[in-house]
Amino acid sequence: MTTVSAEKARNSFSEIVSHAAFSKERFVITRNGKKVAAIIPIEELEFLERMMERLEDELDSEDIEAALDEVRQGKTIPWEQVKRDLNL
Repeated sequence: MTTVSAEKARNSFSEIVSHAAFSKERFVITRNGKKVAAIIPIEELEFLERMMERLEDELDSEDIEAALDEVRQGKTIPWEQVKRDLNL
């Protein structure tokens, strides 16, 4: 992974994009010494997006299972009480 300043990235943008696309090199862009962005090959972005979607699905499944456990254990609030509490 290569670190470049925002100024250098701006001046060499086309070259950096070509390296990322064809050499599969990663670039971290810094501003005032602080990491602020990255340029990565599109394949890596697509992989990260797939992994994030799987993680979100897994977390959703865990939440659903927890809610079903509450129902099985009788830890629910009757609908009539919810409506009453919300003045519906």
